Amino acid sequence: MVLEHALLHVRCGEERAFEESLAKARPLISVSPGFINMEVRPALEKTGTYLLLVQWSSVDDHKVGFRTSERYLAWRELLHHFYEPMPSVMYFGEPL
Repeated sequence: MVLEHALLHVRCGEERAFEESLAKARPLISVSPGFINMEVRPALEKTGTYLLLVQWSSVDDHKVGFRTSERYLAWRELLHHFYEPMPSVMYFGEPL
């Protein structure tokens, strides 16, 4: 299992719309092969910042499977216009 990590910086004042769009986008990723679980947590001390954590069976399940799918195009349409700047993604291995 790998853990995808990204800090999402949502433009000021668009947090509620982002959260509503995220609810619509969640089913798009959850049916992807290799998807295990997803959490999105709002920062307590910085409005508009969210921590995205997605568990995948492998990095390729995200990079190749999800990101090259039609579902990703819909995900991007729903969510990417909220980000300022675009987040960078990192992958982490099993806990030590």
